[in-house]
This record gives sequence, C-alpha cells and structure tokens, in this order.
Amino acid sequence: MKIFGIGMNYAPHNKEVDGALYKTSHPVLFTKADSSLLKGGRPFFLPDDLGRIDHEAALVVRICRLGKGIPRRFARRYYDAVTVGVDFTARDVQQRLQREGLPWDLCKGFDGAAAIGDWLPLGEEGLGGLRFGLDINGKTVQRGWADDMLRDADELVSYISQWFTLRTGDLLFTGTPEGAGPVAIGDHVEGWINERKVLEFNIR
Repeated sequence: MKIFGIGMNYAPHNKEVDGALYKTSHPVLFTKADSSLLKGGRPFFLPDDLGRIDHEAALVVRICRLGKGIPRRFARRYYDAVTVGVDFTARDVQQRLQREGLPWDLCKGFDGAAAIGDWLPLGEEGLGGLRFGLDINGKTVQRGWADDMLRDADELVSYISQWFTLRTGDLLFTGTPEGAGPVAIGDHVEGWINERKVLEFNIR
C-alpha cells in the first residue's frame, strides 16, 4: 500500500503558509510510509523529539483498481470511497527541510502521521459538493469544500499515475484547507463530511 499526499492544494492555506494566494505549476506530491497509517480510532502518540506537530485535515480517497498512465477523463473509475484524514506534519522539521532544499519525508512520514476515518462510498459525482471539517476539543479548527481544491481528485489521480502504478488500497490525501495548527497531548480530534462524523481519536 502506498500513501500519497498533496501539498498547497487550497489557495487560502497557501496564503497562511507563504503569505500569498497562488497555484503551483505542478501538484506538490509527497509520500508517507505505510507505518504512518493510523486508523480504527487508535490514539496518536505525540512524538517528543520532532518539535511542533500540526494537524492538516484532508479529504482522502481510496484507490480501487490497478492503473498506470490513467487519462484524466477515466480517473474517476479508479477511486471508490472517501473519508477525512489528518496529515500530521512536523512543522519545525518541515521548515528546516525547506530551508535546506530537502524532501519532506521526515516531516510527513513518521509513525502515525496519516490518520484516517471511516470510509463513505462515492457516487458518480465523486467529491463534488462535499464539505468537510476538523474539530479539536469541540471547537472547529478547519473547514473545507472539495470544490475549492486547486486540482481536483481526477487530475491528481491522473498525475500520480504517470509516475507510480496505482494499486487497490492505495490512499490519496488531497490537500488541506486553511486553519492548520498545533496539537497537544489530551486533545480530542473529530472529523466530519457533510456533518457526518467519520473520524474520532485522542492525542496522547
């Protein structure tokens, strides 16, 4: 199983990170180790040696068939379900890596850094119209709308398949909206799609 993530896919988040609204020339693609997967409501254990850890809520799609070099017009056939995930990011580490021109693996792929919720089946419309959010300790910290993505899931699946063979069970974190911020021990995390709770776990 492969876990893919997309950075800088919501303009307001780009502004809060870099101070400007923009769209990158190509999708910002990164991967996470399979040991980063966290599911079933298991707690996220906050690393004590990575500095600040931020939550980045995202819609996550599940790949449902084998594919390589997928044309965009056929990409919808290759994912069948969606959930909310949290792309945990070691922010201090990420900033150091960016300064040094290094890849993001260390700040994105550590154990537990890819939390996912329960899967919801998708219809022919795909992610169109879906709203999602993340609450921490009962307070909304992130809200997003799939239609605001700079690159939709079809484009992302097609792009990734030019480089990697997609297999059943691979996961794609499609990017985070504005509002990313730090988590702390004792936090209670909940994720929603169209007001339906699909994700719940604790930070320890």
